[in-house]
Amino acid sequence: MSTISQDASAKSHQKLEADVAVIGLGPVGLMLCILLGRKGYSVVGVDRWPTPYPLPRAVTFDHEIARILDSVGIDSDNDPAIDYHDSIYRWLTAEHETLMEVDWISKAQDGWRNRYWFSQPALEDRFRQIVDSLPNVKTFAGIEINSLTQDHNSVTLKGIQVSAANGVATPIDGGSTVTIEAKFVVGSDGANSFVRRSLGLEMTDLQFYYDWLVVDMHPHIKQTYTPAHYQICDPVRPTTVVPGGPNKRRWEFMALPGETKDELSKPEKTWELLEPFGLNPQNSTLERAVVWRFQAKYLENWRVGRVSLAGDAAHLMPPFAGEGMCAGLRDAVNLAWKLDLILQNESKIELLDAYTSERKPHIKWYINFSVDLGKVICVTDPEEAARRNRELIAAHDVQKNIGPISPHQAVLGEGIWVASDKEAGLPAIQGRVAYKGMTGRFDTVATRSWSLVSLIDSNESLSADAAETFTKIGGKQFRVGLPGTGAELVDIDGTYTSWLKLKGATHLLVRPDFYVGFVAQGQSDLNLKMSEIFNLMHLSQNA
Repeated sequence: MSTISQDASAKSHQKLEADVAVIGLGPVGLMLCILLGRKGYSVVGVDRWPTPYPLPRAVTFDHEIARILDSVGIDSDNDPAIDYHDSIYRWLTAEHETLMEVDWISKAQDGWRNRYWFSQPALEDRFRQIVDSLPNVKTFAGIEINSLTQDHNSVTLKGIQVSAANGVATPIDGGSTVTIEAKFVVGSDGANSFVRRSLGLEMTDLQFYYDWLVVDMHPHIKQTYTPAHYQICDPVRPTTVVPGGPNKRRWEFMALPGETKDELSKPEKTWELLEPFGLNPQNSTLERAVVWRFQAKYLENWRVGRVSLAGDAAHLMPPFAGEGMCAGLRDAVNLAWKLDLILQNESKIELLDAYTSERKPHIKWYINFSVDLGKVICVTDPEEAARRNRELIAAHDVQKNIGPISPHQAVLGEGIWVASDKEAGLPAIQGRVAYKGMTGRFDTVATRSWSLVSLIDSNESLSADAAETFTKIGGKQFRVGLPGTGAELVDIDGTYTSWLKLKGATHLLVRPDFYVGFVAQGQSDLNLKMSEIFNLMHLSQNA
């Protein structure tokens, strides 16, 4: 990452041009830089802070994000910044009776684990290394954007060099300035987003506010926690105990009514709260203890003209579902493939309407889900907690015969998928395949672009015109079959063959963000649904 001027005292002005400018270089902004940079576009990324944030924030992600990370070369099963614990996620009473069990042991349909834990500073450093390897991506630290204007063709940004002291970015007197002209801009600049404010957008506020002390620890001796991650629903003080990435742990303690942030965040209070867990200054290092306000907000409109919002700039959710950063990375992947088609002149700018229409209902589902979890967890009234415990224990007794609760998943909002198809809009399956001498996950050995997977014993195919259009948008077609069938794409474990037959289908369309576009049975159904996808995408040739 560069600065505009190596000598901060030397007044200079730099003009930059880009296909896309990304404002805010946390995980979401960095992911956008990588995805667009790898497509060959010129990208300028800007962050107001001169140096990366060195402390943990997010600590967990799900199987969808593991698949996204894999698409940029980060293997969540083996990367040193990431670990996993094949263990149930358990909710407990103060007496450690089980209220609920969630399946964080199994793998999802895409072959990745349901839950991973990571060090955000280390993961962001991995992102920056990838960004630095892309010559068409230029990133600048310590530049605060303070002006945004746009017309029908481009967006103009202006910024000034800043320094950071005591957590405040301050313009440098006589510091360098920058002007950036870009075809598109993405604001991934966090909860206090300048880009969002400059567009005059305000978030819908669900009025859900709870203060929690978030404590990140580095125990000197590795301890075993059974289960590895659990929630203590104790009305005396609701508490979360989870991994914090490799060799680290996180505790979260809810602030009680009448308890101030200053009181709760004192080091002696932190050690007092950790004492029941066997941690003290002699056997552990306190990496950080900070009081966060958990809240629930989202934008109604995520785009104005050529400017879009992503990540915390577009939505905030409580951490009870572990989906905050996940949501932002889903934003990045969704937005990247749409911008790609527009910048190729294959689709029109109206394609970006589907960014809001797809992502907003999806994020609202997760926000509401997180709020509902929080309403169960954040109970401090003993009588209310006793009622909750009785209800959840009774439900768990029934659930025991079925097994742990499956992890949540939400469907996309209306957009580039066939709404009449009950499988569409959900995360796509992924199996191990053999293809052209390579063996591995489908994404790795086949494609991460649009893919149409069809059973080998199906005689249906796309029409010539549809096949040509599909190829133009980067789509690839595959005939899949079990070992011994002579298929070019060998379905090693029968993942695709069994899934398609279970769904009564012979074709599966997967989008570049790994969501199902449709399943189809028969040639007429296949071409009709593909035509619908093309029309929804505002393809230039269909104008």
